[in-house]
Amino acid sequence: MVTGVFFHPEFKGKDWPVIGDKFAGFPEAFGSMLNDEKIAFFEPKEVSEELLLKVHTRELVEKLKKAWYCRGALLSVGGCLEAAEKILIGELENALVFVVAAGHHAGPSSAWGGTYVSCTGPTIAYLKETYGGRRRYAILDTDSHHGDGTRAIFMGQRDILHVCFCSQNLVEDEGTKVDVDAGWNTSDEDYLRLVEEEFVPRAKKFRPHIIMHKLGHDVCQGDYGDRGLTEKACVETVRIVADLADEMCDGRYLILTHGGSRRDLAEKIYPEAVRILAKIT
Repeated sequence: MVTGVFFHPEFKGKDWPVIGDKFAGFPEAFGSMLNDEKIAFFEPKEVSEELLLKVHTRELVEKLKKAWYCRGALLSVGGCLEAAEKILIGELENALVFVVAAGHHAGPSSAWGGTYVSCTGPTIAYLKETYGGRRRYAILDTDSHHGDGTRAIFMGQRDILHVCFCSQNLVEDEGTKVDVDAGWNTSDEDYLRLVEEEFVPRAKKFRPHIIMHKLGHDVCQGDYGDRGLTEKACVETVRIVADLADEMCDGRYLILTHGGSRRDLAEKIYPEAVRILAKIT
């Protein structure tokens, strides 16, 4: 099976809201992996307005259309949708999707924090309508901040497990929506222990068809959501979840880049994540 990487030239050379131009070194940062037969690179297409309106209000979509970052956001959602569908139908085993101006702070009618439209919302709505509603989806959010938009979109949908590592402990929606207080000035070891204790058992019990992972490096030292971690915590979290996906759901694992503005961290973490997905030693 092949690992997909979804990247568009539009994502580099612009000062994107909050994250800046952290993808300036891509795709070149993948080095020899650019020609590895285990990895397929894709340029995403823009998601349709019709799909956005499955989860967002008309007012939010119209506001997005007037913003300079609209195309980047639409390409990001399109990449998420295409990657998820290819994983679902078996064309890819797993994937990494680059994201700008879209993500976990976008709810049904409001959006903020550099993320102005949801990626997982339209994607899961499309998958449910196209391939049936019996599948279950797990969303892990290891960005530094609470994924309030994602939570608002999926609240009440108990076939969606949403586990968010943020700054509070909360369990709601009959155990399918969970916040984990990741702590400040924590260590890599303590953070990874929380992933093992708070996400892995819940996912095993939930038995999702696919795991979607919002992977932010803003948690790292010197970034804007600094929780005292190093890039090792991000990379090892990917390793834990990849092993879990292999065990539970035939390796179906989709990573979305999320928060963080440090270019050096992006160029370390995301290529290493792809190495793990493609099992390149």
